[in-house]
Amino acid sequence: MANKTVKVSKTTRRLVVHENIAAYLFMLPFLVFFVMFVLYPMFMCVYTSFFDANMGVADDVFIGFDNYKELFNDPIFWKGLWNTLIIVLVSVPVTCVFSLWVASAITKMPVAATSAFRCIFYLPVVTGSVAVTVVWKWMFSKFNGIINAMGTSMGLLDKNIDWLGDERFALACIILILLTTSVGQPIVLYVSALDNVDKSLVEAAEVDGATPKQAFWKIKWPQMMPTTLYILVITTINSFQCFALIQLLTSGGPNNSTMTIMYYIYYNAFKLYRYGYGNAMGVILALIIALLSAVQFKVGQEK
Repeated sequence: MANKTVKVSKTTRRLVVHENIAAYLFMLPFLVFFVMFVLYPMFMCVYTSFFDANMGVADDVFIGFDNYKELFNDPIFWKGLWNTLIIVLVSVPVTCVFSLWVASAITKMPVAATSAFRCIFYLPVVTGSVAVTVVWKWMFSKFNGIINAMGTSMGLLDKNIDWLGDERFALACIILILLTTSVGQPIVLYVSALDNVDKSLVEAAEVDGATPKQAFWKIKWPQMMPTTLYILVITTINSFQCFALIQLLTSGGPNNSTMTIMYYIYYNAFKLYRYGYGNAMGVILALIIALLSAVQFKVGQEK
């Protein structure tokens, strides 16, 4: 019996070892990709932020924290940070509230209608950002845009407005476009979360006299908190990383009114060849996103 037990244990250990080796071999391509294209660039970003790095134009010179000192005295950086925070503070709650409202409405419809609305709202997500941006650029055009045409024909506007070229409206236009491309995924996630709510708890609450509003906030909402937390985090990160819209529509103008941190990083690193200075901004941006994500996780877990 003892010999059989020893043989079985040795066989089990071999199987475990072989399974672990197989698992790591399957993970190897992803690990190589993760190290080469995530960890290594992150390390180089932090490392070169302490250098006067200039994309190979000249030798990199170690300057310590000079990039960070210059950064905090750069008015354009602070303008970009302020604009980015405005985008985040407006787009994140509006996206979450609107997505939840739409999801709650379409889940009460027949299955075919729910699927159709999910496709409609998700279409801008899978459509190329360049194509979406070109359409919006035409709509906001001062000369032949549909928004000016509708506004003047309905008597809402006295004259055509250069929406993307006016400091008063440019950032609001960017936020509006960002919202239309951001609600698709949250709507799909909320529809799935609502379908997975325990219906027996809702029915029991309704039998006990709970109103639909009470049933939603007391039963459905707590069960959807993990989905809400995920949506808050990814929407916050996407809002902080708003770049394509700025590059294709305004290039940070007019007068830096639509400048964001991401576009300012691109401008310094790839147009001015100030790679180290751009990476210093990238480090600050990563810290801000990490801090906000940690706060969101903390608040979400407490609720």
